[in-house]
Amino acid sequence: MIRPRVASSFALAVALVLPAARPALAEWLSGHEAIMGTEVRVELWHEDPDAGRAGIAAVMEEMRRIDRLMSTYKPESELSRLNREAARGPVRVSRELFDLITRALEFSRLTGGAFDVTYSSVGYLYDYPRGVAPSEEEIARRLDAIDYRHVVLDAATTTVRYARAGVRIDLGGIAKGHAVDRSIALLAGRGVAAAIVTAGGDSRVLGDHRGRPWMIGIRDPRRREDVVAVLPLVNAAISTSGDYERYFERDGVRYHHILDPKTGKSARGLRSVSILGPDSTTTDALSTSVFVLGAERGMRLVERMPGVDALLIDDSGRLRFTEGLRKAIEGRDR
Repeated sequence: MIRPRVASSFALAVALVLPAARPALAEWLSGHEAIMGTEVRVELWHEDPDAGRAGIAAVMEEMRRIDRLMSTYKPESELSRLNREAARGPVRVSRELFDLITRALEFSRLTGGAFDVTYSSVGYLYDYPRGVAPSEEEIARRLDAIDYRHVVLDAATTTVRYARAGVRIDLGGIAKGHAVDRSIALLAGRGVAAAIVTAGGDSRVLGDHRGRPWMIGIRDPRRREDVVAVLPLVNAAISTSGDYERYFERDGVRYHHILDPKTGKSARGLRSVSILGPDSTTTDALSTSVFVLGAERGMRLVERMPGVDALLIDDSGRLRFTEGLRKAIEGRDR
């Protein structure tokens, strides 16, 4: 069994591969809804089916609440208000939003800016469903606004200020992980001991699958129905970021949503990054970070982090594993 060293999109980056033998169907309960621009899925075991269904409903409401708080597509959200007003002066925000922005900036410092929520200062110019990308001139005019150090926090007043005009933040690289973590905590508080919550490419498992590990499949970035690896997890989180989640192609170039903050353009060199860790907030942010850093620098970052492992698929289709994950897989195969 893989036990991570401490134990990302409408299309699911993480597929659930469940064991063939299942306990009583009446007590395995599941639900799914489209929330936060992705598919949210919950599966859990509960001795009381009514209590289990109530837990699933509570997860969906929690996801909707976080979406109302942090969506950049909802003009009434707290994050949208922040983006409208913070360049003019400090804006008081909820403790939850303040704490998540604080966490995001910690990842920015850890990764030397590879993870940067201000990428949206240029990122908002891309329209992937319509196949629209900004021109070189448009990127150049706005690129200076991408810098996490433009986001100024005051913990005493829970206010956020942008140090210059043109700055916009988007928590898409960390908010779904946060929502998954909140949902797992909610289920645990209701007495659920075995569950999985998935939002797009972010999954976290609570306990095991009634005596067996949860089996998580990593999809092939170029063949939607194929799985390149299956990882057994217990009490762990996994997040996958890929260049196939939101993208379009033009003149043989793939424009995808994972932008390099230094260029304002799609990061190159990898097709998929899966991070295993203790919680989904961490794995969500790191999967984006490693994708931007690339295989060599990304692997060096993960290898320095106790309890975190990675599976990368580079632009030639080659799989790369951190040493701890490689040993776990080789040990299981013997």
